Amino acid sequence: MIVLLLALPALGALVLGCVPAIPARAARVLGIAVAAATLGVAAVVAGRFDYGAGGRAQDVVDVRWLPAVDVRFHVGVDGISLPLVLLTALLVVLCAATVRDRLMMAVVLLLEVGMLGTFVALDLVLFFVFFEVVLIPMYVLIAVWGGPRRRPAATKFILFTLLGSGLMLVGFLVVYAATGTFDMTVLARAHGHGIAATTQLLAGTLLLVGFGVKSPMWPLHTWLPDAHTEAPTVGSVLLAGVLLKMGTYGFVRIVVPDLPSAAHDLAPALGCLAVAGILWASLACLALARGEHADLKRLIAFSSVGHMGFVLLGIATLTSAGIQGALIGNVAHGVITGLLFFLVGGLKDRFHTSDVTELGGGLLAKLPALGGLLLVASVASLGLPGLAGFWGEMLALLGAYSPGSGLSRPLFVTLTGLAAAGTVLTAVYFLAMLRRVDFGVVTDRWRGERVADAAAVDMVAWTPLVVLAVGIGVWPALVLRVSESAVKGLLG
Repeated sequence: MIVLLLALPALGALVLGCVPAIPARAARVLGIAVAAATLGVAAVVAGRFDYGAGGRAQDVVDVRWLPAVDVRFHVGVDGISLPLVLLTALLVVLCAATVRDRLMMAVVLLLEVGMLGTFVALDLVLFFVFFEVVLIPMYVLIAVWGGPRRRPAATKFILFTLLGSGLMLVGFLVVYAATGTFDMTVLARAHGHGIAATTQLLAGTLLLVGFGVKSPMWPLHTWLPDAHTEAPTVGSVLLAGVLLKMGTYGFVRIVVPDLPSAAHDLAPALGCLAVAGILWASLACLALARGEHADLKRLIAFSSVGHMGFVLLGIATLTSAGIQGALIGNVAHGVITGLLFFLVGGLKDRFHTSDVTELGGGLLAKLPALGGLLLVASVASLGLPGLAGFWGEMLALLGAYSPGSGLSRPLFVTLTGLAAAGTVLTAVYFLAMLRRVDFGVVTDRWRGERVADAAAVDMVAWTPLVVLAVGIGVWPALVLRVSESAVKGLLG
């Protein structure tokens, strides 16, 4: 099933990319069908998953690939990767429903191969290969179908991510030199035994920077606002919903179990950088929300830095609660921020701008469906209890208040207080944005103009994300129960 999960979008991308004679309508139907079939396979994998043994890789395929260096095509899913596989497959279906260009559809399906492959890889070299497969399709999405400054944004994206990937590969080679294996399951079972503390610290530092670029960790985040602002809606949704999770997934999947000594030594630095990102992003968003020319896409992009800061803080605690908070935070951010970018894309299609001043107020009065969904997504993103965004932040703060053994409790309690202040600032800037866009009076520019509210295809794409944002918020065990046993295994 895992091979089929990867083969379906790969074949779809190959057909759509290499057969230009396919009519646009047929290409769209084929792309949606392939994405839906991939989601169906992911659902089958989830349906036959043994949730009582979530710490064990299941549906495993393990065959020889490069025997000279013992690199294997080794794939499978466990309680950590399964929620991200399902999230990826769902977001690609929803994005495919909005794509009308044959080549863009091919690029989206190729991007899906890399994203899914990263989450199911159980060999470090295979993980690196899939990690890199993602870069070119995302570069093409931004550079070809992006906004007016798409080329500089795409170039910045590829340069930053290639630098991070290079450091990540060197870190993997350091691990291989010390252990003689790239097998992630073998390394996780060893839990650092046989790797000297200095070697672990060297590899861990390289991976901290490599994964930190993609996370995005402050101050390595500067590529993200430009990429989000210029990317087409589909690119922004997949970038926020999935690509940012690949970095934090790497921390949880590789650094914490395979390099426990390095994880412990680097945890204070990771926690400080995470909280710096939370506060910096919150202040930047507050300035944007209150500024004269505030771009909604840019505001949501900066907010992602803060939300992913909570994910990194949860990982830095090295506690079950903190890492569980990071995992559910990953899923919640993918659902909520994906919905926000869909909504901003809908606004831009209708008003030809995402500038808050040009949009004016009264969106709820003029377009009740779009305005109402923007309200729901925003309060979910600010962490309102009962919605998905609450649990990741709460569990990260809980883990930071009682960090793992050997970590400085005074330091992490201080970080808890600063991060909690970040949650207050997050509420302030989202409410400031809603006051300017959703409420108030419709401006004269748009009062007499007929603008269509959300169409049926929009509601089909957006409703599943609203349902998930509410469902995970009310019943967080949808995610936490899947990953519970796997997290305990990660921490030894």
